Amino acid sequence: MSFAPQIKVPATYMRGGTSKGVFFRLQDLPEAAQVPGEARDKLLLRVIGSPDPYQKQIDGMGGATSSTSKTVILSKSESPDHDVDYLFGQVSIDKPFVDWSGNCGNLTAAVGAFAINSGFVASDRIPQNGLCTVRIWQANIEKTIVAHVPITDGQVQETGDFELDGVTFPAAEVAIEFMDPADGAGAMFPTGNLVDELDVPGVGKLQATMINAGIPTIFVNAEDIGYEGTELQEAINGDAEALARFETIRAYGAVRMGLIQSIEEAAGRQHTPKVAFVAKPQDYVSSSGKAIQAGDVDLLVRALSMGKLHHAMMGTAAVAIGTAAAIPGTLVNLAAGGGERNAVRFGHPSGTLRVGAEASQVDGEWTATKAIMSRSARILMEGWVRVPPVQP
Repeated sequence: MSFAPQIKVPATYMRGGTSKGVFFRLQDLPEAAQVPGEARDKLLLRVIGSPDPYQKQIDGMGGATSSTSKTVILSKSESPDHDVDYLFGQVSIDKPFVDWSGNCGNLTAAVGAFAINSGFVASDRIPQNGLCTVRIWQANIEKTIVAHVPITDGQVQETGDFELDGVTFPAAEVAIEFMDPADGAGAMFPTGNLVDELDVPGVGKLQATMINAGIPTIFVNAEDIGYEGTELQEAINGDAEALARFETIRAYGAVRMGLIQSIEEAAGRQHTPKVAFVAKPQDYVSSSGKAIQAGDVDLLVRALSMGKLHHAMMGTAAVAIGTAAAIPGTLVNLAAGGGERNAVRFGHPSGTLRVGAEASQVDGEWTATKAIMSRSARILMEGWVRVPPVQP
């Protein structure tokens, strides 16, 4: 009995922020996968090693966490005044689907470097030494992101002394600006309120700030759900009942935000919205053993991604945190002490992160002009990824 040989597709495996993913140029994908649809999804699932009932992704490039089950497709931008179009696919670990509903802020840090290395940025815009400004069109949410990539001797600089909690080794700093970060075409606060009351079966009535900025996010108070805000992954990810409660909160919040029409639809939209809980500062020890003092941060935040507590913080959720913190009266702002602010440093399971944001009211509605943070990125491996033939 004969079997068809594996196909090989040019690819680059990159770390961006606290995430890893497989990066492709659109033109390098098999012809059937160059357009959205089943063929593309099946290819990416097989590349990552999903669906995997063992939830290990042994037979693929995924790392069996939401932070490492990711794919990126880049192409020369068709949008005016942009260099590259960036499409992000969050690959489910144990289910056969790819979620295209949102961005990955962490991998955004790697998009600029990949775009430069792939020839998507005009050579006359790349300095011999200094910063190259890469104008990114984020195709999932149709927003502009600007990455400032360090260049040394005409090449992308990946090494450096910038330290990012959640990443073991230092690297070069990449500053990222999320322009007009409200996600989607609707209002930044889809219910019209800075704080709503969510009545969640099995949980009760919760105060919640639901915001579309960076990525749709539902914020609740840690104390309202029995937590302190200092929890690490093992405190939640090993508790099936807790995870089920968070998923119920996420589903009811998604309906309230207008992202889905029924609770049942949440199962097919795992990437968005995110759910997070906030608390006032207090001392804790991070997952690396680093002591975080209450005075080091403005507030504490823990967020879930793809049904599990994230080991650090999603970049897009950090945008939501920074934006909500800049608006007096949100739960995030109140946990940080209230009042007006244009930057916040928050504690997460791996350490701390600072994010800046600018927000203002226009005709009675809040809007954000930009959010800013620094990440790092580097190439881990490049060449070809091999997969068995995928039938469309």
